[in-house]
Amino acid sequence: MSHWWKQIGVIITLSLTVAACSRVGLAYRNLDAIIPWTLNEYLEMNHEQKDWFNERLKEHLSWHCTTQLPGYLDWLDRLQTMVEANQITDTALQTRTQEAKQAIAETAREITPSAIELLQGLDDKQVAEMNDAFAKDQRKRQEAYLKPSLEQQIKERSKRMEKRLNDWLGPLSPTQQQRVMAWSNALGDQNKQWIANRAHWQQQFSAAVTQRQSPEFPQRIETLLVNRESLWTPAYREAYANTEAQARALLVDVMAESTPAQRQQLLKKIEGVRKDFTDLKCLKAARQD
Repeated sequence: MSHWWKQIGVIITLSLTVAACSRVGLAYRNLDAIIPWTLNEYLEMNHEQKDWFNERLKEHLSWHCTTQLPGYLDWLDRLQTMVEANQITDTALQTRTQEAKQAIAETAREITPSAIELLQGLDDKQVAEMNDAFAKDQRKRQEAYLKPSLEQQIKERSKRMEKRLNDWLGPLSPTQQQRVMAWSNALGDQNKQWIANRAHWQQQFSAAVTQRQSPEFPQRIETLLVNRESLWTPAYREAYANTEAQARALLVDVMAESTPAQRQQLLKKIEGVRKDFTDLKCLKAARQD
């Protein structure tokens, strides 16, 4: 997942899994940062394709900055209000999460025609290299997230979450730390379902690209990029619903135990994200029009 989508994700995470949100400006200087499907990580483009891709991405970035970012600022306002009122509830988090998902889907839908055009122009060697990259990705994630014992997976997941929460709230209290460990325990072997579903999606993507000249290809890619949840395995669909519910419950409980200093730290971080957005030249230009 690109830095940009990790950023939008936090804030999904006050809804879901608090991600680092300090690179908004950097994301807009890297043209591939808007891509939610991170094709750049898996595909070696030739010079002509790169030139075309960069020009098309400039157009998408302009669209995104002028039409989407103002809505993100409104979203941050709603998030800020929740924190200021100390009203981090399950219902409110579900609403903020749904809003964020809709924003991501809208951007994915906007850029899908460009993705289709690029993929249709790949040669067989590039497709083979993409498939090799997918296989490497799977091996890397299995090594990192499945090879350790379940006990170690739970400990590592807890450490990652605690680090993210520390970034946003400052040091956690012992009670908050215990709640994070309970959250990680409740997820159990979720890593297995996550990685299996990721491999499942990559296999379907590869199969679609193999048939990239067929009349059904554009619709297939749109489904893979915009409606990917419709292709989830039943096991992962159930696991994901549980993961979301557990994440919301964690955040509600951690915030219920938060101190005024922690909430002030969180508001400061939210304001930093807002400043990163409002400092973007494209947004300033859009507001002057």
